[in-house]
Amino acid sequence: MILVTGAAGGPQGSTGRRVAELLLECGAQVRAFVRSDDHRAAELRERGAEVVVGDLREITSVRPALRGVRRAFLTYPVTAGLLDATAVLAAAAREEGLERVVEVSQLDASPEALTPRMRRHWVAEQVLDRAGVGAVHLRAAVFFENLAVAAEGDRLALPLGPRDTRIPLVAAADVARVAAGLLLDPAPADPVCLVTGQMATIGEVADAFGAEYADVPPEEWEARAMKVYGDPYTVEHLTHLWAIFRLIGSGDHPLYRVTESIERYGGRPATTLREFRR
Repeated sequence: MILVTGAAGGPQGSTGRRVAELLLECGAQVRAFVRSDDHRAAELRERGAEVVVGDLREITSVRPALRGVRRAFLTYPVTAGLLDATAVLAAAAREEGLERVVEVSQLDASPEALTPRMRRHWVAEQVLDRAGVGAVHLRAAVFFENLAVAAEGDRLALPLGPRDTRIPLVAAADVARVAAGLLLDPAPADPVCLVTGQMATIGEVADAFGAEYADVPPEEWEARAMKVYGDPYTVEHLTHLWAIFRLIGSGDHPLYRVTESIERYGGRPATTLREFRR
């Protein structure tokens, strides 16, 4: 039995939903953890998943959800509550004796990272490591989906500097494939798994989306982003993220490389921007 959090899916890539579907296609027993018992939960039941409804930050929800589970997938949206949810799942997973927890982290998770969200992800990784539950941290690049949301019709307006600013990217579907592969793989796994599918300039991204790129001031981006996301936590993280890429510009960075993890665990080459757009 594998527990999959975020299984209903959401607007930020729906990795939980994708992982649940991939595992079900492989014949695995899936317990889908969802926040609301709605049509998405009903669809998961129809596909053969056992559905549990609860709050990932609440121990009274997570403890019973983990009973009888050997492995789990943890994802949490870019909003408040990441450390609460991680600590709750780590405590319950340790109590239940889980052998592997695959969690979605961020590419530059570290105590010195330049965004608060990345620093929190590093703390979350430490919590899971100390729980002794076989944690594997998927340090994923920027999702294509984040840039797709930012594109408005034929215009992609972001505070990223010139067209040659480089960005490490990945499709949410590829992150899900890596996660499912690791959840099904009986072999030992490294605790950190980098997941980057493509390096591209913001100009190349705009071209792939059939949009005109416009470099805009951070304050203009923030005002528009609040209307799109409606969550100051999400906007704060993305604003810091764009600032990092703008700072690096067209230069090199140790994390700016395509990784072999997608093909190794996901079973196919990484999705390209143009494939994603199609």
